[in-house]
Amino acid sequence: MGLLSDPNRRRALTNLLTRLNAPICVVCYLAGVMWFMGLAFEPFTLRTYMSENAMGSTMVEEHFPAGERALATGREFAAHKKKVGGMPVNWLVKTMESRGLEVFTQSFTRKLPFPDENKERYLVRGTNVYGILRAPRASRTEALVLTAPCSQGNANNQAVGLLLGLAQYFRSQVYWAKDIIFLVNEHDLIGMQAWLEGYHHTNTTGGDWSPLHGRGGSIQASLSLELSSDVITSLDLVLEGLNGQLPNLDLANLFHAFCQKIGVLCTIQGKLQRNDWESTSGYSHSAQTMMLMVLKQASGRPWGDHGLFLRYHIEAATIRGINSFRQYKTDTTTIGRLLEGMYRKLNNLLERLHQSYFFYLMPSLTRFVSIGYYMPAFGLLAVILLLRALDLWVQLGASAPGTEDGLAEREQSPSSPGVLSILTPVVISHMTGVALYCLPVMSQEMAVQHFPVSETEAVVLTAIAIYTAGLALPHNTHRLLQGEGTEHGWRVLKLVALLYLAVLLGCTALINFSLGFILALSLVPIAAFITPHTHKPLSAAIMVLLSPGCTLLYCVLIFQELQETPVSLQDGWMLFLSVISQGILDHSLYGSLVYPLLALLIYPCWLLLWNILFWK
Repeated sequence: MGLLSDPNRRRALTNLLTRLNAPICVVCYLAGVMWFMGLAFEPFTLRTYMSENAMGSTMVEEHFPAGERALATGREFAAHKKKVGGMPVNWLVKTMESRGLEVFTQSFTRKLPFPDENKERYLVRGTNVYGILRAPRASRTEALVLTAPCSQGNANNQAVGLLLGLAQYFRSQVYWAKDIIFLVNEHDLIGMQAWLEGYHHTNTTGGDWSPLHGRGGSIQASLSLELSSDVITSLDLVLEGLNGQLPNLDLANLFHAFCQKIGVLCTIQGKLQRNDWESTSGYSHSAQTMMLMVLKQASGRPWGDHGLFLRYHIEAATIRGINSFRQYKTDTTTIGRLLEGMYRKLNNLLERLHQSYFFYLMPSLTRFVSIGYYMPAFGLLAVILLLRALDLWVQLGASAPGTEDGLAEREQSPSSPGVLSILTPVVISHMTGVALYCLPVMSQEMAVQHFPVSETEAVVLTAIAIYTAGLALPHNTHRLLQGEGTEHGWRVLKLVALLYLAVLLGCTALINFSLGFILALSLVPIAAFITPHTHKPLSAAIMVLLSPGCTLLYCVLIFQELQETPVSLQDGWMLFLSVISQGILDHSLYGSLVYPLLALLIYPCWLLLWNILFWK
């Protein structure tokens, strides 16, 4: 404090930071990237451990003898699904009732803002079927949920059969202290969203659904089951939910503990655990696993039915069965034992899961990176914006009207910058962002009438057209101002843009670290070093390559590479267009915040920097 209170020392510190500003910024950027990549190195991470005492021990005898019967039920479900061409509601109701459950149905209807060409649907109608096993040993104030989506074709039939088999077995046990809800939802996330909104008496997305006539207690935890084969080689744990939310780490620890005990091969991001972390290949494996989690979390979309439960503070995860060419095989009976053991442990909870971490990254199922370890990587990038803002602040103070330099500048530049010269590009940039957010969906009918494209193509191409049209913003701004800016003006505008971007990225990283970090990687360099005096063609090319749209394209290509399914540039472009349409749909259907964040805030901020580059 003495260093900052003494004017001479404060001036000396300020002079040091301004004189070495550029080298310090470069060092901070490289240090932030190296810090993040070092998080995948096993000695720098923490070993997972169970924080909740009620689930700390897995010393229970798991029982589930009806694996073959569950597969037979799944085949029967598949036959009835094929016969009716969709969800066999009547058969499900009778089957659940025969297992002693209180069975209820919920119908729902949802009209999409434009057709979802990936799943070929526009007006969605469906029915959810769920049965409640009432707790025989408690007051029925709490509940657990087991879900299995009714997917198209032959997908997930085994999961529904196992769900019904577990319901029959759970019905014969007397130790349940919580209601257990067995839910089969239609149309994947749309049906799950309708059921959750009906269960909690909310309607945040504008869906049309019938009210639920049967409810259990307050939901404490949920597992979603996805099995599409009679024989499974490994179980993959999916954690990423809506807007980058993650369940309590104890839920992942519980899954891993039972997999280890029963002898089931378990993966995360589809990748196995490796013990050769000291080798280059071992580190590369951990880094790829962590980066896959970062990219999935940054997308903001729910990667399974569990992703929508997290919005209601319900700890949830998806267990996905994988049938690959591995020699290790796991039958349905073993998977049923694993789920039975997990639900017995969750049944012991006296309160919601809260003792472990909610903000973390996982390079493997045995290691995790807590928020205290990964936030410094973002902080090193964010401090660059503050250092550049400090440098600009000092420059503006040195050229203030009251100083000799300021008087000389005013003599050279008679028109001092007014509020209009700063406010105009800010307003126009955000109006462009509002157009990017609203017009693609609103103008789809007009685009279809005038161009030979489908509704989905019209939405995506309109968004790209508005995004590209923003490149003409500096020219339009200068025409509106009817005059040239000043040296003082662009510095003030850049100071505003730097502080705006710092606050924006900081708030984003607190909500969704992965999204904030990826945006900081691309936006911080151009925000720090862009000026009107740089080589404009080269600087413009760099700015376009580091723009939010190109960053999204890079993420799509990197994600495919990390999943070991590389695509050509043409296929990558088609995936890029699909990601844009899915992002807009996820915002309309489930409330994903990534699209409005990019359109209303990130893109206008980038346009401010673009305006600075072409400042006259």
